[in-house]
Amino acid sequence: MSDSLMPRSFTRFHGIVRASRRFQPPRHTGHPQEYLQMVDADTTSFVRTFRLKVKAESYGWLNAAAVEANQVWNWANATSIDAADRNRRANAKFLSGFDLCNLSAGATAYFERIGADTIQRICCEYAVKRRAAKRVRLRWRVSRGARRSLGWVPFKAASVKRKGVGLRFCGKFFRVFEAARLDGVKWRDGCFAQDSVGDWFLCLPVIVRPDVTVAPRESVGIDLGLKDIAVTSDGERLEAGRWTHAYAEKLANAQRRGHKRQAKRIHRKAARCRADALHKFSRKIIDQYQNIVVGDVSSLKLVKTRMAKSVLDAGWGALKNQLAYKSEHAGRRFEVVDEKYTSRACSSCGSLSGPKGVNGLRVREWTCSECGDSHDRDVNAARNIVTVGLRSRASVRGNESSHVVIPAEQAAASAVARHGQGAQHAAA
Repeated sequence: MSDSLMPRSFTRFHGIVRASRRFQPPRHTGHPQEYLQMVDADTTSFVRTFRLKVKAESYGWLNAAAVEANQVWNWANATSIDAADRNRRANAKFLSGFDLCNLSAGATAYFERIGADTIQRICCEYAVKRRAAKRVRLRWRVSRGARRSLGWVPFKAASVKRKGVGLRFCGKFFRVFEAARLDGVKWRDGCFAQDSVGDWFLCLPVIVRPDVTVAPRESVGIDLGLKDIAVTSDGERLEAGRWTHAYAEKLANAQRRGHKRQAKRIHRKAARCRADALHKFSRKIIDQYQNIVVGDVSSLKLVKTRMAKSVLDAGWGALKNQLAYKSEHAGRRFEVVDEKYTSRACSSCGSLSGPKGVNGLRVREWTCSECGDSHDRDVNAARNIVTVGLRSRASVRGNESSHVVIPAEQAAASAVARHGQGAQHAAA
C-alpha cells in the first residue's frame, strides 16, 4: 500500500491548541489569607499534558496504527491540493476540517486498527496545521525508510477508556507507567506519540486548577548566561552542565561505528539531563519568590555565532517556558524585560561604569567608579533586571499593570534619587 496516497477504493467517498487563559494573580498588600481568598474568587483552569510511557508490549500495534494514520494524513494532503488547484477547478477552495471529515465518511472499512474518531482528528489537525502554515500543502508523512516520520496516532477524549490498571483504545488494551496519575482525572483529546528512539508515549491533556500559594520572598531577577545558565539577584546560580560536551565522545564513537540507535539514545540522555536540571531550578525559584523577572536574551541571535553549541546546550528558551507555565499554576507573576545596559549599570547608584564591549565580557567582577561598590557581573545584572521588572509596569486600576518598559539605568537612578530625597526629609 502506498504511503503517499490512500487506497484507490477509498477515493470513491466524497462526502492543540491548548485553550487556557493566562492567570494574572492580583496584587496583595494585606494578610496572606486575604490574598488566597482574592485568588480563589478569580481562579481559572489550566490544561496540563500528562506524558506517560507506554509499555513495550503495545509497540507493534501502535507502529501499524501509525502507518494507517500516515495514510489518512497523506490522503487529506492530496485532497486539499486537488481542491485548491485553480487550473483544474473553477470553484477552487481550501478544505476545512469539516469538509475533510465529510469526504472521509465510511473510510473505517478500509482500516484494521484506527476508527472514525481518529480519522476525524487527523483531518481536523491537518486543516489547523495547513491554515497556520498558510500553505497549499504540507509535508507528506513517510512510514518507512531512513526518513520516516515519527509515529503519531491522535484520538478523541471519548475514544480512550480507563479499564483496570490500563486503558482501552480501538479494542486494544494498553498498559502505561505511572497509571495511578490518571485516577479521577478527566482528559481531553490527545494522542500516542513516538520519540526518535522508537518508544511510545501517551499524551493526555488534563484540566487542572492552579495550586495558589504565597511565596516566602517577594521578587527575584534572573540573568541568563553561558558560564552560569542562570544567576539570581540573591546570588544563587545554575551552573552550566555542558551536557552536550559531556556526551560528545560517546556520541562520536557511536556515530563512527554506525550505531544509529545508540546515538539517538545518547542524544536523548543529554536532553533529559538538561531538562532535569532546568526543572529543578525553575521549581526552586517558583517555590521561593512571588515576582519573577528574567532578561530577554535571545537564543535565535546567538546561535548564529561561534557560541551556538553552548547557547543551545544552555536551554534558555526551555527555562523561560518552564518558569512561565509554573508561574501560572502557582499564581506567581512572571515577566520578561529588556536587559539593555543591565551588565554595565551599577545596581547601587545607576551609573554606567561597568565593563563594556566584547573585551569586557572577560571581566567577571568590577568596582563602580562613582560609588565604590564592588559587584559580581552576573549578580549585578540580575539586580538591575529585577529593578526594571518592578518598575516596568505602572498600576492602572490598582491591581493591573501597563507594558511600559523603563531602562535599567533610569530605574536605578530614580531609586537613588528617591532614597536621597527620603534622607533629606528625614534630616529636616
